[in-house]
Amino acid sequence: MSDAPHPAAQACCPPALICPPATAAGSRRRRLWELSPRAHCPVVGVCLSLAALRRLAGKTFGGEVLADDYALHSGAVQDCLQRSPLAEALQRELDRRHALALRRVAALKTTDALRAWWQDAQQGDDLAGALWATLTHARCDEAFEEQVLHDIHLRQHQLGERQGEERRRLAQLQQAQAALAAELAQLQQRSARAAAEQARKIEQLQGELLSRRAELIGRDTVIASVWDQLRQHEDAGSARDRRAELTEALERQLGRNRVLERELAQARAALEAERRRAATAEEALARAAAVRTAPAQPADEVAPALGERAVLCVGGRVASVPVYRRLVERLGGRFLHHDGGEHDHPGLLDHTLASADLVICQTGCISHDAYWRVKDHCKRTGKR
Repeated sequence: MSDAPHPAAQACCPPALICPPATAAGSRRRRLWELSPRAHCPVVGVCLSLAALRRLAGKTFGGEVLADDYALHSGAVQDCLQRSPLAEALQRELDRRHALALRRVAALKTTDALRAWWQDAQQGDDLAGALWATLTHARCDEAFEEQVLHDIHLRQHQLGERQGEERRRLAQLQQAQAALAAELAQLQQRSARAAAEQARKIEQLQGELLSRRAELIGRDTVIASVWDQLRQHEDAGSARDRRAELTEALERQLGRNRVLERELAQARAALEAERRRAATAEEALARAAAVRTAPAQPADEVAPALGERAVLCVGGRVASVPVYRRLVERLGGRFLHHDGGEHDHPGLLDHTLASADLVICQTGCISHDAYWRVKDHCKRTGKR
């Protein structure tokens, strides 16, 4: 690479004013007017937009800047050669805009570390911040500054080529967009025609659908009328058969009613007999109670006392069992009962018979098996 001055710097700065920068000493960052005059042009052009530069110039000089962009840029570069109000305003604005990059290089203490950071930063997105932070760093010496200016000069050429390529690609994209827009317009026209045709077909189909629905309603009405007539004919034809079936069912029901009436009469007779037996037992109980409370009588007229003996009643009507229980208990006995196997388990009958001293067996209200088991047990054991 040639050591000739930067072309932008030659255009913006008179050759007589180009002089080597002061050697960096200590850790204080260099100010804009302390940089090499060759650095002012790339710093102002790369690190700050023309809109921001125009705004700062107008604010500094107290009025609207009427110069064109090139004249504004050249004037700003000239003002940066020494400490001036515009240079100070540019210094503050650049520090504010690129504060993040300045914080990143603040910890670098050597030129080599700064050089390595600059090489990495060139590949990043913040080239303007990296340029400002590198050139103003205290460890940016004359040789490294020359390298940075060469790098940024080459990068500007690359950016120019890239912008040209992007403009050409943009033109191609615009042409492609125009072609796609024309094709889209044609597609929209075809789509509109297809939609209109589809709407016409839908309207036609809806009309046919209404017509078919009307025909279907008329056919359903005719079918319903035919079904009504058919049912009327069937009802008229099957009335006699139905009447015969109902008559037969009525006769069956009357026969069942007569059977139920006979069973009811028998049940009433049995209930009446049970009531009479219960009344007889109550009278016997009353007589026994009267004997117990009456004055002493001859021994042959006094009811025998049971003396805690167990009296077992096997079978019997449901209404009679409580009467027997009260009678036995009033005579001093213990009453036991077994229904003969209707509800109580038949296997418990032998155990209950063994526990009894006296046994009452109602032969008309007990099963045959229970009757023979009671009779056999009493015969073997001699129980009354």
